[in-house]
Amino acid sequence: MNVRIALMVAAGAASLLAGCKSEGDIVVQEGVGISALRSVCPAVGIPDHTGDITLFSPAGTTTADAIDVTAVITNVRSNCDETGAEVYSNASFEVRGLRRDTNGARTVELPYFSSVVRGGSSVIAKRLGSVTLNFADGEARASAVGTAGAVVDREEATLPSDIRQIITRQRRSGDSDAAIDPLTRPEVRAALARASFELLVGFQLTEDQLAYNVTR
Repeated sequence: MNVRIALMVAAGAASLLAGCKSEGDIVVQEGVGISALRSVCPAVGIPDHTGDITLFSPAGTTTADAIDVTAVITNVRSNCDETGAEVYSNASFEVRGLRRDTNGARTVELPYFSSVVRGGSSVIAKRLGSVTLNFADGEARASAVGTAGAVVDREEATLPSDIRQIITRQRRSGDSDAAIDPLTRPEVRAALARASFELLVGFQLTEDQLAYNVTR
């Protein structure tokens, strides 16, 4: 995995992800107490700066009048089977493309990656794929569908019982830690990170393409 892309994946994971929620584990957000139920299913999302791609003609130019094809990843959907010891998550997404020159039919193949990230920064698996946009003669737009998947060990995605007890324990006004958010405790933060998995999808960008997305 390109080092710069890896860093973008790590940095953008927390802000871009939305996972499935069902009974099975707890999640504490702001404040003390349970605010939502958390599934062992990986959250699914697109890291910053990897959800769109721009191709230029001639290659090597980055001016607006040289834009050849643009494409975006959208409509990311996921389903998850968390009934067994291994949790299976599958995602699908749509790639929508737009080209400048509509003369003639044209095929454009775009590479994408899917990564399984643990704790917001550790990439534990990565796969590469591609989607093909088939532009009809005279048409400026085309779309295609891509897929991604992840397998996560259920035990690794589940909070230990002692950490769950720290988070869920009822606190009364007279308790010494009544006003302390349990998420500020280092052992709780570390356990939450270890049990957090994400399935990320994005275009497999070159260094120049990534730099263009970041700086434009």
